[in-house]
Amino acid sequence: MSAPAGAGAAGRVLVAGVGNIFLGDDGFGVETVRRLAARPLPADVEVVDFGVRGVHLAYQLLDGYRTLVLVDATARGGVPGTVYLIEAATPGSVEPESPVLDGHRMGPDAVLALLDTLSAGTGGAPPRRVLVVGCEPQSLEEGIGLSGPVDAAVGEAVEVVLQVLRDEAQDLAAGPGRPAGDQARNDEAAAADRAAAVLAGDREERRTPACGKS
Repeated sequence: MSAPAGAGAAGRVLVAGVGNIFLGDDGFGVETVRRLAARPLPADVEVVDFGVRGVHLAYQLLDGYRTLVLVDATARGGVPGTVYLIEAATPGSVEPESPVLDGHRMGPDAVLALLDTLSAGTGGAPPRRVLVVGCEPQSLEEGIGLSGPVDAAVGEAVEVVLQVLRDEAQDLAAGPGRPAGDQARNDEAAAADRAAAVLAGDREERRTPACGKS
């Protein structure tokens, strides 16, 4: 899902699924964004399956985004299937011992480290906020398909991402004030209101059961 023509790059949110579907639970991020893409989302939210293309993700972020939400299997020593929401302020906050470049894949921390390097070299601006929605894997062995606990956690992860997007829309709507006649501010507020309405509508639709004919 792409931003509409004319939308400011700095106002966009990128939800990026990363991981290797051939390594069991490492496919968590890919499956989560696949399900998320089927939900109603604001026009300024892009949902992309990057898979193992971490370098591609880092270069795309140079286009400018307000917020990056990375979705990936994240081993932190918890019970398999545990969903985490992590504020990834700096490289090292997600995967402390991960290498910057891995021959098989690039995890969130490696992507952030590469992004910092690319931004310094090109003058591009990294996202103002980076969040990781992670899930504790049960197995990262070769094979296609998620383990039972991780598959069961995908729905929860989708809801976590949607809540992050709702909070982002509210924060944008309540951002620093500008004069009432400032068209840029008015457009930004209107976009935030539309985003909040889309996400709120999706939430209400799923709370209200369909009424069948008697």
